[in-house]
Amino acid sequence: MEHLSDELLIESYHKANELKLSPDFVSLIEDEIYRRGLSHKIKYSS
Repeated sequence: MEHLSDELLIESYHKANELKLSPDFVSLIEDEIYRRGLSHKIKYSS
């Protein structure tokens, strides 16, 4: 995932949630988002 741009990573996160993909997969994306310090760019839906 380190090859993805920040913008593409965020888009992938939103698309994975929209498509209701595996929670494990979404978690991998979230981990990379946090690692890059981009957590402020994702919206959480409660």
